[in-house]
Amino acid sequence: MKKLYALHVSLVSRLQSPFLLIIRLYWGWQFFLTGKGKLLNLDRTAGYFASLNIPAPKLNAIMAGSTECFGGLLLLLGLGSRIVTVPLIFTMFVAYFTADPDKIKGVFSNPDAFVTAVPFLFLLTCVIVLIFGPGAFSLDAVIARVCGEKKK
Repeated sequence: MKKLYALHVSLVSRLQSPFLLIIRLYWGWQFFLTGKGKLLNLDRTAGYFASLNIPAPKLNAIMAGSTECFGGLLLLLGLGSRIVTVPLIFTMFVAYFTADPDKIKGVFSNPDAFVTAVPFLFLLTCVIVLIFGPGAFSLDAVIARVCGEKKK
């Protein structure tokens, strides 16, 4: 039984890097598209931010759009992944607190609303990459191999 469990763990562990690649590609692209949309429609985005009472709405629209657009591309490539997830996580928290404050307040009383809010899967993806890294199929891994770093 112990050997069977060890075999199971070994096989399932091999799925980690492909899984991380899939979520980085999909959600990195989604971040890119969302950020690009904000930047290409800056006046509309700034108007929406102003309706949410976000101070300096145009500046914040540029910052959020740039973070999502360029952070998404870096996430997609797996370059600086654990670093780029930090500003992306911050941006998603701001999105929750400004656009969906009722969903934050109801995280325990109405968890379905919390997990179905737009920022949730973006946030979850960033937390997964922050904790587990970008995986073997990333530029971070290539750089680590070239530089001779060993995986811990």
